[in-house]
Amino acid sequence: MIILPAIDIKDGNCVRLVQGDYGTAHKVAEDYMKTAQSFIEAGAEWIHMVDLDGAKDAKPVNTNIFLDVAKNTSLKVEVGGGIRNLDTIELYLTGGVARVILGSVALKNPELVEQAVKEYGDKIAVGIDAKNGFVAVEGWLDASHVNYIALAQEMQKMGVKTIIFTDISKDGTLSGVNQEQLQALHESVTCNIIASGGVHNISDIIACANMGLYGTICGKSLYQGTLNLKDAIAYAK
Repeated sequence: MIILPAIDIKDGNCVRLVQGDYGTAHKVAEDYMKTAQSFIEAGAEWIHMVDLDGAKDAKPVNTNIFLDVAKNTSLKVEVGGGIRNLDTIELYLTGGVARVILGSVALKNPELVEQAVKEYGDKIAVGIDAKNGFVAVEGWLDASHVNYIALAQEMQKMGVKTIIFTDISKDGTLSGVNQEQLQALHESVTCNIIASGGVHNISDIIACANMGLYGTICGKSLYQGTLNLKDAIAYAK
């Protein structure tokens, strides 16, 4: 299982939110590049980065930061937030980003996902963010009536290989991953599943590894010190 330490960017700063509420944004690190370097020192090979401004504005805003990390570190970068067309996908992938995450468009414009997968294969991941089992979009500001597993199955039919699942109610709370929903998703599709939201300590890493998940994203737990990245990576290997 791979461990993906996370950096979320808002107004050019490294921040964390609680349950996707932009009003809870607080700065967690002074410098994104130093933070990325600290992840490398702990043994990380991947980094999960989110353009929070982009997610809200439905267009890329902090592109230069993600490309900087992709070009100037050894980390494989996966990026999400505000990616709504093939031009943006191409910009990121030709700029050195390893994987692009399509979120809101998976629900609102599935044809784009299909086109992107045909063009770029497994460099395309789909982020499915859910509240009470139903998909939320546009930076989690809009709820839908679509079940998260139903959407995942649709994405699988289109050839999507990787799904990042976030239980919004858990995100930024350090209350543990939603094992029940993750297990149900893992059993319902053959895609690689990356768990996101709620990771608190090594027990969450153990739980995700025991489920046979492909990856786990760690954010607030690293910044708050409840999870040691080096330990998480060592266990996941």
